[in-house]
Amino acid sequence: MPELPEVEVTRRGVAPHVEGQAVSGVILRRSGLRWPFPADLSELLTGRVIHHTDRRGKYLLLAFEHGSLMIHLGMSGHLRILPAATPAQKHDHFDLVLQEQVLRLSDPRRFGAVLWHAAEDGPVTQHVLLRGLGVEPLGADFDGELLYRLTRQRSAPIKQVLLAGDIVVGVGNIYASESLFQAHIHPKTAAGRIGRARYVLLAQAIRATLAAAIEQGGSSLRDFLNVNGQSGYFQQNYFVYNREGLPCRVCGKPVRQIRQGQRASFYCANCQK
Repeated sequence: MPELPEVEVTRRGVAPHVEGQAVSGVILRRSGLRWPFPADLSELLTGRVIHHTDRRGKYLLLAFEHGSLMIHLGMSGHLRILPAATPAQKHDHFDLVLQEQVLRLSDPRRFGAVLWHAAEDGPVTQHVLLRGLGVEPLGADFDGELLYRLTRQRSAPIKQVLLAGDIVVGVGNIYASESLFQAHIHPKTAAGRIGRARYVLLAQAIRATLAAAIEQGGSSLRDFLNVNGQSGYFQQNYFVYNREGLPCRVCGKPVRQIRQGQRASFYCANCQK
């Protein structure tokens, strides 16, 4: 599943092509994905200018004067910038047509979403799918003190708390495993038992891990491609994720795998106490 770095890579790739551009048409090739497409989307967007792009968690936001288009890549989606005349393929479900190009959403598993939030309903951050999200891990409000303060009553394992998204958003499975390794914290440690100093290290590790992943184009997840059709290469630098049985890059002990909440967690028992 595309995580925060992949969505941010997508946003940065899309932005130069769409910002300041007027929409000349909308093409829907099915009734919806995870949720139905807005029925009047073509009328809402045709002739309107995309002012800027943004991201909240794993949602890509295209801001118009009268509202925001919200795009989620789901489990297998990706966006491409293509010449307007490029023929659609089997899993190409949504096109935002610009003057000479098209922003095309492909989603084989159809767990993605294209939604509309009208400006008259308030800031897009107050949309029902966004208003409960935690702070952005790359924003100024995120630090170790915040993690420490909001986990005092949390008995759940720290890995699960990071994935929940109500304290900090967008730290998905891959990057949670990598960040916990960098901070030397075992993924099963109860969040409420971790001290302030270790949370400072964890916040720094989360920032550094996500920033490095964005810089390297994200990870080559099975279904993820950036807007140019290329996959990222951050997976070449994984310390623990998907490396069960391989030697830890720091101490040489075998990397282990456990299951936590239906997700795989990877860690080094020697480096992460």
